[in-house]
Amino acid sequence: MRIALFQMNSGIDPAKNAAAIVDAMREAKAGGAGMLFTPEMSGLLDRDRTRAAAHLSPESEDSVLAAVCEAAQELGLWVHIGSLALRSGTDTDRLVNRGFVIDDSGVIRARYDKIHLFDVNLDTGESWRESAVYDAGDAAVIAATPIGTLGLSVCYDLRFADLYRALSDAGATLIAIPAAFTVPTGKAHWHVLMRARAIESAAFVVAAAQVGSHEDGRETYGHSLVIDPWGEILLDMEDRVGVGFAEIDMARLEDVRRRIPVIEHRRIFMPPELP
Repeated sequence: MRIALFQMNSGIDPAKNAAAIVDAMREAKAGGAGMLFTPEMSGLLDRDRTRAAAHLSPESEDSVLAAVCEAAQELGLWVHIGSLALRSGTDTDRLVNRGFVIDDSGVIRARYDKIHLFDVNLDTGESWRESAVYDAGDAAVIAATPIGTLGLSVCYDLRFADLYRALSDAGATLIAIPAAFTVPTGKAHWHVLMRARAIESAAFVVAAAQVGSHEDGRETYGHSLVIDPWGEILLDMEDRVGVGFAEIDMARLEDVRRRIPVIEHRRIFMPPELP
């Protein structure tokens, strides 16, 4: 099956971001894709919390989500929204970083709240504290799609192999890792970690990313990727905004899992203790 990735340069206006996603959906459909993947924070990328607050809504009122669901039904296209910033249902002062799988009739089939929150200080002077605003998810999620069983994750989750073991143990044959990666961490770790997740999970990795200089002043790394279960890169969108395409061949996955059955050979160990 052919899939499409939308490498975005999301800004501070959700209406413009929604229009860009819908345009990408039309391009994906015209290009023969059965499913489109978008990055983390597709609907709004704004680190000015006061300015962003005016655009934040609970899931039921989010205009970007509504626009994508409507377009998915119109076009008959599956969509994975990498994530949206949404107000928590339990506390309107708190947010969730939530991804969605939407089917070709516009129905939400799965939701995933980012588990691992990005609380770091970088050598560039950048400091990020997602936990100051966002509530972490607490459950791994898979979803049945026309291209296979899709395991969901978001950005910083990439660094935590236990999550991907749980997803592949549950039957994931593809793993989505949408992101808004910083440039220094992207240069250092993006490709090697993505390939590692694909190889150890014996699964396809689909990583739609944010790219470039954004309205809120941040820089993101780009390089949206599709990687096969052998670790081969099928698509690298480098630093361009737009839609890219890749073919997902499940015969390739079956061949890799037959040759090196890593999932079958897994064992669980207790942490060792010093004698």
